[in-house]
Amino acid sequence: MALLQADHLTVYVAFHFVLITLLSLTSATPGRGSANVLSLSQPYDFLYYTGVRSYFGEEWVKAAELLEKAILTKESLSRVRRQCHEECVEAGREAFNRLDSEKGSLHDLWTLDWVQQRAECLRFCVGRSVSPAAQLPVSTDIDYEFGSRNPYNFLQVTYYKLEKLQKAASAAHTYFVANPSHLEMRNNIEKYRRMEGVTEEAFQDRELENENHWVLYDSAVQYEASSDWLKAAQKWKECVNETLRQTDECRLQCEMASQRLPEDRGVDGSKSVYEQAADLSLSLLSCRQSCVTQVATRPGRISSQEDFLPTQLEHRHIAQFKAGDVGGAVQTLRSLLLFYPSDHDSLDNLQLYSETLGGDTESQGTQPAQEIVGYINRALDEKKLLYFGMENLDFSFTDPDLWTPEDVVPESLRDNWRAVKEKINVKMEEGEKKEEVDDSGFYAGGPVPQVGVTITMDDTILNGTNRVVLDDVMTEKECEKILQLATAAASAGDGYRGRRSPHTPHETFEGLTVLRAVKLAQDDMVNQTDARLFYELGERVKVLLHSYFRSPSILYTSFTHLVCRSAIAGDQEGRLDLSHPVHVDNCLLEPETNQCWREPPAFIHRDLSALLYLNDNFDGGDMFFTNRDAKTVTARVKPSCGRLVGFSSGPVNPHGVSAVTRGRRCALALWFTKEKLYRDMEREEAKAMWAAGGKSVVKNEEEEKEGGASPARNARSQATRQGRGRVTGARDEL
Repeated sequence: MALLQADHLTVYVAFHFVLITLLSLTSATPGRGSANVLSLSQPYDFLYYTGVRSYFGEEWVKAAELLEKAILTKESLSRVRRQCHEECVEAGREAFNRLDSEKGSLHDLWTLDWVQQRAECLRFCVGRSVSPAAQLPVSTDIDYEFGSRNPYNFLQVTYYKLEKLQKAASAAHTYFVANPSHLEMRNNIEKYRRMEGVTEEAFQDRELENENHWVLYDSAVQYEASSDWLKAAQKWKECVNETLRQTDECRLQCEMASQRLPEDRGVDGSKSVYEQAADLSLSLLSCRQSCVTQVATRPGRISSQEDFLPTQLEHRHIAQFKAGDVGGAVQTLRSLLLFYPSDHDSLDNLQLYSETLGGDTESQGTQPAQEIVGYINRALDEKKLLYFGMENLDFSFTDPDLWTPEDVVPESLRDNWRAVKEKINVKMEEGEKKEEVDDSGFYAGGPVPQVGVTITMDDTILNGTNRVVLDDVMTEKECEKILQLATAAASAGDGYRGRRSPHTPHETFEGLTVLRAVKLAQDDMVNQTDARLFYELGERVKVLLHSYFRSPSILYTSFTHLVCRSAIAGDQEGRLDLSHPVHVDNCLLEPETNQCWREPPAFIHRDLSALLYLNDNFDGGDMFFTNRDAKTVTARVKPSCGRLVGFSSGPVNPHGVSAVTRGRRCALALWFTKEKLYRDMEREEAKAMWAAGGKSVVKNEEEEKEGGASPARNARSQATRQGRGRVTGARDEL
């Protein structure tokens, strides 16, 4: 009997899935539509890739036109879907109204009639303005391109080449908002601000319409900081409303767009119509639920803000109370309690408000806001179906909310659900605590094999893990020789595509690699002995750090760079920037969440980092370590001749360089890897050149002049991939 009931439940839920699927599929299925397609005849991904090809072909006018059209087409497609959704809300209303009055098969027939009428309305409406090709789903890679705002990266250079500086500045700013760690773009923006004809109006975010809730959020926080509670309460109200609107917009796009099945759940002949419908419907519901995460992710951030909407409600009720609107504070607090009904702090606040109002907290004006009630009920209905799919249909779903009640989760899934939730809560409670675990495999405290080298600072003094400062690694004479080499051979922007100021506009940057030094020595442009010393210092550092950090495996030199930073005379007053912003060498640091993501463009193969200083006759330029918040400084190191700083390259060692405000600061920057694949082939070529009597045994003459394949050529070869794949590769900067 129990088995029979379970079968009936499965069929009922599957039938519910079928209805949802019919709605989602028919609303997004390309229809024949009108013979006169008004505007959206080409897919925006096709326009984008065509624009990128024009960009690399240096067809600047065509590139600008196509890239702008791609952005406009994507926006227009969303607008058409929104308008059609609103236009077809009433379609089939008569059939829908008869559902509750019918029984048995008639109920099903009226349901299908309602679905069909609504689907026909949507198909016709979308088809009037959008061609079938433009309605097709785009790849996840193209979603990434637009999500990371890469079209504006291309547009920035394109408009600069066309001498349309106002538009170039606008594109640069729009890209930078979503990519705040892009140092070269920041530098470009500083240059635009100094250019004649570029006004402040240019520096506006072109995607602001989709991010307005964050503007309101920041504004509300600022009013709180100044204790202007009346304005803070108003801004929090606007922020909540805009967050709800953005969430509804995201959900609408989920419903109107074709849903892609997960790769491991493709439709095949072994699945029944109910199973196939359930797969598609669950994908739609999962997309709707993911809107919580999407809306709560600030541009330029990798992860979302947990409990984004409840957090706003918490701020709002406090601001209302302090502004004297106790009734409003009660209503907002009751809305918050819908998320966390047993939260002790909220219940205590409700008691306080009740006493302030003389016990009246039950009036109509103090009940939870209806939009929040609807938000909660809708979310719970979807979660129940998704958890049913997880338990019975092998569907994968990650709940975006911490407030989900336990009774929504099936018994069989609760243990795993509790474990995941506990991990998130622990992570949030730790807040800004530093993650002390270093999984690099290094263990500081080994012997120092070079006579005369002293350990000046260790982990304890540097307040960290796997950090060390060694002194007297070089003699004064050796420092002078390498400084002379830098003066004679270092070139502006080396390593940064010729950018003289890749990190800050207030300093110039020069660099020199081992291979180029050897080639210059072979041409008698620099001293042969100095070039050999440059190479040998890298070996010296590797031996020292391999021993001190007790590396269990062979270390290979990944890159060696002689770098000098020089303060620009007369451009130092009021500086608040850094010579090199806080970063981690082998992952992308996200200070707001204390996370560090090991993914490109980070040099994820780097295991050990080192800086060997050459001089101290300058102002500023201290190297410093921080916590993962990129603000809390844990240790500082002042450069001097022969001083070596070594540390593991991972997330336990965020670091930066303070501003160089006078003079020229030079050092050898070195990185080491455990993976032979990532060893520095230029060092091996330099060694081979000495053995071959000065003749290059790896590169041809043209490549020697260029120092290898140009970034533009590499980028072009990557960007011309066929199909709807991700555009990768280097980007040209100013």
